[in-house]
Amino acid sequence: MRIFDPHIHMTSRTTDDYRAMYDAGVRALVEPSFWLGQPRTSPASFFDYFDALLGWEPFRASQYGIAHHCTLALNPKEANDPRCAPVLDALPRYLVKDGVVAVGEIGYDSMTPAEDHALAAQLQLAADHGLPALVHTPHRDKLAGLHRTIDVIRESNLPPEHVLLDHLNETTVKAAADSGCWAGFSIYPDTKMDEDRMVTILRNHGTEKMIVNSAADWGKSDPLKTRKVADAMLKAGFTEDDVDQVLWRNPVAFYGQSGRLQLDVPAPDQLHEGNSILRGGE
Repeated sequence: MRIFDPHIHMTSRTTDDYRAMYDAGVRALVEPSFWLGQPRTSPASFFDYFDALLGWEPFRASQYGIAHHCTLALNPKEANDPRCAPVLDALPRYLVKDGVVAVGEIGYDSMTPAEDHALAAQLQLAADHGLPALVHTPHRDKLAGLHRTIDVIRESNLPPEHVLLDHLNETTVKAAADSGCWAGFSIYPDTKMDEDRMVTILRNHGTEKMIVNSAADWGKSDPLKTRKVADAMLKAGFTEDDVDQVLWRNPVAFYGQSGRLQLDVPAPDQLHEGNSILRGGE
């Protein structure tokens, strides 16, 4: 079984997670840039983070046979902080990097005018750079936020087939599908979606343009949730081809629109900027 986790925050995970993911079948992933849990105080904080997603994390992933890609953006939550606004002007020099396969996470958190501006501006950046966009739907007022998001997408120059609407659930899946965008679902231990609910959605709505991720981060989350969805699908009677479509071919097709997916993992370098990552002489 081959698995592509299209949304996971590996900067918050350990190397043991990389090993466990590989053993579970994960061979590729996308790490979206996101809020770090506390406010950044300057654009320079973003730039150091972006550099880590383009260098350090691919190096770590290569040690465990996993192809690492990223998406870069000013996230919705921090779009409300004027100290972070200059990130929008600096993004173009990062969006040309080979490892960047989309603009993201963008979208809404509290649905403010500042978030309106950041979303529209970054959809335009995606269109300008020939990249798809990973869009975060808000955790509060999700359906209203989704409709507002879709309206902004329709007003943009980015085609809906280049947009992945993420963090969906049963209340938003139909509207997302009707929009022409891709539908993304984050599978969590206690919140958001779980694997059994995901199987029910796949039964009711099919497997086309459906994307499943773990969105694992610092909180209570599980980097093996993609594999658990695959196992639940097989147990429910889905075929191995269905599983391969949802857990591999769909994310490859979506992010492949960037023209930058590199699924063959290069032999890992010995050092990254002087750091071997190894401890204890492994």
